[in-house]
Amino acid sequence: MQNSATPTHCPYCALQCGMNLTPVPDGGVAVTERADFPVNRGALCGKGRTAPAVLSSSVRLTSPLVRSGGTLVPATWDEALDRIAEGLLRTRAEHGPDACGVFGGGGLTNEKAYTLGKFARVVLGTSQIDYNGRFCMSSAAAGGIKAFGLDRGLPFPLEDIPRTGCVILVGSNLAETMPPSLRFFTELKENGGTLIVVDPRRTKTADQADLHLMPRPGTDLALALGLLHLIVAEGRVDEAYVTERTAGWEEARAAAMAHWPEYVERITGVPVPQLREAVRMFCEPEAAMVLTARGPEQQSKGTDTVGAWINLCLATGRAGKPLSGYGCLTGQGNGQGGREHGQKADQLPGYRKLDDPAARRHVAEVWGVDPDSLPGPGRSAYELLDALGTDIRSLLLMGSNPVVSAPRAAHIEERIKSLDFLAVCDVVLSETAALADVVLPVTQWAEETGTTTNLEGRVLLRRQAITPPEGVRSDLEVLRELADRLGVEKGFPTDPEEVFEELRRASAGGVADYSGITYRRLAEENGVFWPCPAQDSDSDAHPGTPRLFLDRFATDDGRARFAPVSHRPSAEEPDDEYPVLLTTGRVVAQYQSGAQTRRVDELNAAAPGPFVELHPRLAARLGAAEGDPVAVVSRRGRAVAPARITTGIRPDTVFMPFHWPGEGRANTLTNPALDPTSRMPEFKTCAVRVEAVGS
Repeated sequence: MQNSATPTHCPYCALQCGMNLTPVPDGGVAVTERADFPVNRGALCGKGRTAPAVLSSSVRLTSPLVRSGGTLVPATWDEALDRIAEGLLRTRAEHGPDACGVFGGGGLTNEKAYTLGKFARVVLGTSQIDYNGRFCMSSAAAGGIKAFGLDRGLPFPLEDIPRTGCVILVGSNLAETMPPSLRFFTELKENGGTLIVVDPRRTKTADQADLHLMPRPGTDLALALGLLHLIVAEGRVDEAYVTERTAGWEEARAAAMAHWPEYVERITGVPVPQLREAVRMFCEPEAAMVLTARGPEQQSKGTDTVGAWINLCLATGRAGKPLSGYGCLTGQGNGQGGREHGQKADQLPGYRKLDDPAARRHVAEVWGVDPDSLPGPGRSAYELLDALGTDIRSLLLMGSNPVVSAPRAAHIEERIKSLDFLAVCDVVLSETAALADVVLPVTQWAEETGTTTNLEGRVLLRRQAITPPEGVRSDLEVLRELADRLGVEKGFPTDPEEVFEELRRASAGGVADYSGITYRRLAEENGVFWPCPAQDSDSDAHPGTPRLFLDRFATDDGRARFAPVSHRPSAEEPDDEYPVLLTTGRVVAQYQSGAQTRRVDELNAAAPGPFVELHPRLAARLGAAEGDPVAVVSRRGRAVAPARITTGIRPDTVFMPFHWPGEGRANTLTNPALDPTSRMPEFKTCAVRVEAVGS
């Protein structure tokens, strides 16, 4: 253990808040304030403060486990690794390389994500790799690439938010999901700016809004189109900007004009006067922003919905200008870096496309392989999981818990159980790991060094603060050992800085160019924003790019593209059998599938289990009182949890958080209908009925 405080970053959300880890007498570490990091300025939520609790050997894995007689039992590392290698080799020999699947996580460091993608394509030769970040911001990524030619969560630093004039925050409850970020919006209002929140619930974030719009779940696309209609009708379009910096305006304008205010009110439930007020608030200041999150993105039309919100920024000249623009509030800790460097089914490091011959040649040269040996694009996350036990017979899974987090979760659980072989690398025995043939205990954030990329595109250095327990190894060591056993003895270093040096070369010249970033720079600076290409000398180092698009967009002609989109219904609308809409989300004290946070006593005391949030009118029809068990039933299954009755939700909607397994598993209900472009499942809306449960 080091003798003094170690500056590092929180293991949870994409803020990647700065913190110091200080040794304590019992051999662990305590979290202390790190005020120098500009994203959180020392502030932390409960998850960050209690993160060291999961380092305890009492709650985490410290020995490999192998299945024997139907039970997971301790094993040696050699036995466990040999078992995995044998399972993958057998599958490949009997069914071909694409019968081996790889599924990663948005919490893996850049070094791990890069190495996992390389392992899948070079060692296994499989195209079947994706990651749970597909469930995070893939629709925003697809919409951003279509509009701007580049996807980075925020094209500006968070510190710009307080200095803009208005923010429209769509489908984000950041007061609970990213609490330290709320200060930027508080400062926005203190500076005279305004905040518009779009959410079907009256959340803690909506309580901070100057204007709260409450659309029906699944109608965010119609809402954005209705606002654009009013912008045109009221003469608020920045015609000079549209002419000089965009393309496709006439088609987008024509589509928007079919969404007149009264029509949009019927679809969304948002009154026309509120639509007009939102347009006034957004258009009157000199600068404004639109920020989206999972609400509009986790829909079967999420890419089009993002495109419609981007259209507002383009029509009013609010993109590629100081203190203005569209951004996405990435959720997972390294959701941004995780897809930039090879976990995504269709991407190579540097955000290169797998079907681009030049990209294949560049990366293959770095890897020392024939470009023709690299497989093509594979299945997206849900499609990969849905193919388990049929086309895909073995799965290597790192840092994800799809038994809780995937849509139509009961079906995915059955698909996982039908595999010939499952190996899981994780910190804890998650619900998915409990089904595995082999489980490997791996190091955590405080026990290893590596980089992550936060929602601003800021590349950060997490530093090792403590020695991992005996019996625990890093994911990089696991992949090196498996590569050795599978016949690839070179190209898989275990030193994270050595991996990062290779990542720099692989990303060089790509959209997400990290080639000018080094561990030395990251240790001296508060992160470096990509793109950051390498320069001829260290004295002439590229400063990074905190703000994108100020001169031109990343398209071939430098112009942003409008999205010519129209409203369409969700994949599943209410009917007589399923008359209510379900939407899902998070609570402040738990994170994602809860695999780690549900092992922290303080967090469990604050959020002990699932619930069903419903309006008093719906509760009265059911005869349900506060705390009574109610059942929520969809075409995919049934979940039961206590009622939480509130006027802060629409009467036609119920809400469930998705952090828990078992009877209250919200994702038992959710719809895997996929966006045709991003392949994002429709987590945020499906048709259900709600039933009282007899005592």
